[in-house]
Amino acid sequence: MKRDLAREMYKQWRTQFRREVRERRDESRTRNEDPLALTNILKEFVDLRDWQKGLAEGTLFTEWSSIVGGDISANATPVSLVDGRLTIQTRSTAWATQLNLIKGDLLAQVSSSAPGALVEEIVVIGPHAPSWKRGLRTIRGAQGPRDTYG
Repeated sequence: MKRDLAREMYKQWRTQFRREVRERRDESRTRNEDPLALTNILKEFVDLRDWQKGLAEGTLFTEWSSIVGGDISANATPVSLVDGRLTIQTRSTAWATQLNLIKGDLLAQVSSSAPGALVEEIVVIGPHAPSWKRGLRTIRGAQGPRDTYG
């Protein structure tokens, strides 16, 4: 019978994780009947699962208007935060240009207002352009409007 190395590693990790949880729980409580505050339980849960960075990034998205202000939040929304790159989509190209001009100040403001969220770079994109791929007079595989505006 072949050994399934991945399954064995998973089982070992799982039992080790449960053992660590049991040891931490035993250290933190003197008696099982003693109640714990919900904030302590949630903090321990977040620390145990190492979710601080994810919560900080989520807070950046939910508190966007208070971080950047009313004018910017009304015209620009954060789209994604991947590998330290925050992508912001604006309502118009004029707002994209303005945010590109103040990108350094915006990065400093976001970094100071959302501690724990790793934001190293800001990418500003404009609104989506209209698609010319649908309609009555489209041809599959054609170039689109480029071949009609000669």
